[in-house]
Amino acid sequence: MPRWVWRFYLRNLPLVVGLSLVPSVQRLAVVSGWVSDGIAVASEVVVALTRLLLVVCIARIGLRGVRVRWAAFRGFAKAHWLSLVWQCVLLAVAFLVFDVVLEGVVGGLLPEGARRSYLAVLLFVKNPTVIALTFIWWVGLVRRTSGVAEVRR
Repeated sequence: MPRWVWRFYLRNLPLVVGLSLVPSVQRLAVVSGWVSDGIAVASEVVVALTRLLLVVCIARIGLRGVRVRWAAFRGFAKAHWLSLVWQCVLLAVAFLVFDVVLEGVVGGLLPEGARRSYLAVLLFVKNPTVIALTFIWWVGLVRRTSGVAEVRR
C-alpha cells in the first residue's frame, strides 16, 4: 500500500496539489486572521466541496480498471487481517505526529503570537501532503481489499 500510495501521489501531483491548495490557502488566511468571520464560514463550504472533488478524482483515477466488490473485502480481511491492523497503526501514527505532536504539543509550547503563524503554516503544508495522502490511502485500501480484475498501475 505505501508504495502504491506514493506512486499515485507523484504521478498525479499537479492534480492533488492543485486541488489541495484551495484548503491550504483558506486555512492560511483564516488562521492568520486575514479574512472576516463571514468569509471564513463561506470558505469552509468551498474547502469541503474541494476536498470532496479531490476524493472523487482520486477514486476515479485510483479505481480505473477495477471493479469494486464489497464481498471481496471479507475474504481479504480474513486472509490479511494483520496488514489491515498495520495500516491502521500507520495512519494512527501519522495522526499522532501531525495532529497531536506538531499541532497540539509544539503549537502549545509557542507564544501566542507565534502559535497562530505556526499553525497557519502547518495547516498550509498538511493539506497537500498528509491530508491528500490519507485520501489516496483510503482509496488504495478500497482498491486493494475489494478490487476485482485489478490493473497494475
